[in-house]
Amino acid sequence: MPIESFAEIRRRAEARHGGAAALDKRIAEGVRPGDPAALSDDRILSEMAKRVFQAGFSWKVIERKWSGIEEAFEQFDIAVNVELSAARLASLMADERIVRNKAKILAVRDNALLVEQMAALDGSAGRFLANWDRADQAGLMDYLKRHGNRLGGATGQYFLRFIGWDGFILSKDVVAALGHAGVIDGPAGSKSALAKIQAAFNGWEAETGLPRAAISRTLALSVG
Repeated sequence: MPIESFAEIRRRAEARHGGAAALDKRIAEGVRPGDPAALSDDRILSEMAKRVFQAGFSWKVIERKWSGIEEAFEQFDIAVNVELSAARLASLMADERIVRNKAKILAVRDNALLVEQMAALDGSAGRFLANWDRADQAGLMDYLKRHGNRLGGATGQYFLRFIGWDGFILSKDVVAALGHAGVIDGPAGSKSALAKIQAAFNGWEAETGLPRAAISRTLALSVG
């Protein structure tokens, strides 16, 4: 089955959401334009940590606690967080300002090391991420999964979206839309499926000139 054109997907989304203007408003609500290169390393780590803490928890709870979490982790200073002594871990595990989940706390240390590694390669972690080819989001997702802690799957994708990196999020609705469009015929997590998804997004970007995040949102809204 041939892959649908983006124009077909867009028409279906418009029909579901009351026309072009209403759809554009919904798309804009989920797109977060930005420049990762403008973010300092501590802000990159902060966003990683927020997405890790939110995974499996209420996002609203994490938002309410976030100022306390920032304080507990010293505003995500890299030099502080690349080290985690037994005493500091015990202190954090007793700190009521944060979600006291040992695996997520350890992920802050491990991801501080990742940020430090990216910064060493390209001057800053934000610059490293900004310079990654948008046509290879699958490769960046794999890099975050292999070198970071708990940054695979949706967590890594949301991290990229919230720092302003222009890419897709494989939500349930997006995966359903990709199936409807003829891109995949099953789960989206395998390497072969991700290669097909990447090729489809690259083609739709070439067709439309739209940000990939907007394409991703349109896909979601074409079924949901």
